Amino acid sequence: MNIVTKPLNDITKEAIMVLNNTIGLANTLRFINQFSTGYGDYTEERKRIFENMELDDIVAEIKQKKKNSKG
Repeated sequence: MNIVTKPLNDITKEAIMVLNNTIGLANTLRFINQFSTGYGDYTEERKRIFENMELDDIVAEIKQKKKNSKG
């Protein structure tokens, strides 16, 4: 038995069309986005953002942002 394989790009296009026709554009995009690997270095970014803060400062900032978003 000979199996003809399609290029991965063609399979991807076909799969996206099937998803779009079956579950709609918004849900297709949500599905595809779950496989995104993102970008950047999360650990280094967090070190830079919080390097001069104590835990109490971080907690206070979170509480303040929550308070401001309710008002």
